[in-house]
Amino acid sequence: MVTFDGRAPGTPPHVWDEPLAALPTWSLPRTHRTVVVAAHPDDETLTAGGLLAELAACGRPADVVVVSDGAGSHPGSPTLAPTDLVRRRVDEVRRAVEILSPTSSVTLLGHPDGGLREARDEIAADLRRVLTTGPAVGTLVTTWRGDGHRDHRVVAEVCAGLAADLGCTLAEAPLWLWHWATPDDPAVPWEALRVLPLSDHALVLKQRAVAAHETQVEPLSDHPADAPVLHPRFLRGFARDVEPFVVHAPTRAVAPAVAPVAARPADDPAPADDPASADDPGPAAGGSTLPASYFDATYARHDDPWGFTDRWYEARKRALTLAALPDERYARVLEVGCSIGVLTAELARRADALTATDVADAALDRARERLGDDAPHVRLVRGALGGDGDDALPGGPFDLVVLSEVGYYLSAVDLAAALPDLLTRLARRGTLLACHWRHPVEDYPLPGDAVHRALARAAGAAGLTRLVEHHEADLLLDVWSRDPRSVAERTGLR
Repeated sequence: MVTFDGRAPGTPPHVWDEPLAALPTWSLPRTHRTVVVAAHPDDETLTAGGLLAELAACGRPADVVVVSDGAGSHPGSPTLAPTDLVRRRVDEVRRAVEILSPTSSVTLLGHPDGGLREARDEIAADLRRVLTTGPAVGTLVTTWRGDGHRDHRVVAEVCAGLAADLGCTLAEAPLWLWHWATPDDPAVPWEALRVLPLSDHALVLKQRAVAAHETQVEPLSDHPADAPVLHPRFLRGFARDVEPFVVHAPTRAVAPAVAPVAARPADDPAPADDPASADDPGPAAGGSTLPASYFDATYARHDDPWGFTDRWYEARKRALTLAALPDERYARVLEVGCSIGVLTAELARRADALTATDVADAALDRARERLGDDAPHVRLVRGALGGDGDDALPGGPFDLVVLSEVGYYLSAVDLAAALPDLLTRLARRGTLLACHWRHPVEDYPLPGDAVHRALARAAGAAGLTRLVEHHEADLLLDVWSRDPRSVAERTGLR
């Protein structure tokens, strides 16, 4: 039975974890303007708070539109009259969006809560005005038509019509579905659902933003009519590291946007003079694996595209990488994506034999120049993660495989296929180290967090043990091994 009583626990959130984890990923919108349309104040946070935070983090803040005034959440409250409640909810939604995305605009349409069906034409006119003012909209995010809630359905139907007119992607976010349905319910749109992976930072901001909606999560008084609108167990379903959306591709091309290109920090390991722009989103705008030609062009423009030789960020990351290795020395090592060989030279000191690969011949040539005659035990060969034919990786087995700043060059589908294949190259007690930049880069199909989540699934399925899990604002570093022993156990200290 469909229910909208958020005070009731509803379906236990954990029953959704496994089926949601198996869904394909939806890449963060990279081009044009994103607009989040909430039926009520708090819908923007519950369904798309992580999306708002991730877009803000990469310099592409979304616009937020709230359709209703939120006056219907506490009927019969002895504490707040409807007009007072509206003022509180306006303050709450502004505060929540400021937490998630400080520079996002918030437009409050103020239509009557619970009466959106009767105001459908006015809502459509208001939304059309918002969406057609300013840069072109590439992605329109709203509530899901199948949620069973009348206001959600009306807003989603209006947005679906506008998305078709504007030629933009429509992403509908279920909210009440997780409360009244179960995974085997035929109403669950599994075929169309996609999940947006969220960074730890985005998750923290989302939880803070949920708490900012105080009238919905805290009691107004001890009176029964003033009880919190949203049950704590219901809210746990919105603390996942993914946000699910029913995604509909655009029916026609979007007009060119004029939104600015995301700014990158000084230590962002993206190639200098990156050609991507709002009108030229680069090879990965559609989420496809980057082709070898992308790297050929990058090395043609720069001798050291990612600043391996002169950035403190890179030097420190190499030190972390080497310190995280559980063994002092390895017989056979594979480095995937060696670039110009800066990390290769340091790994060579810990290896009896090292095979380093890259898909760009120019990178391999520069790595050979760097290593010179001082590392005869190092073999530099062409090869790529997920490559085949001439670009296939060497077969192994290897005692150590290093995957540093490589995984996000693949699409989610290609990465999911490549990782199990990579793990077959590990020796009986082999170890895999993975390290990736966490901030979004315009050209790359995936963020680093998504890469490490995919790796965790593949490594877990292969029976590996995680020995190191290092998270910081800029990077993730994980070490997985077929040998579960700690460093102390390996060295006889315990």
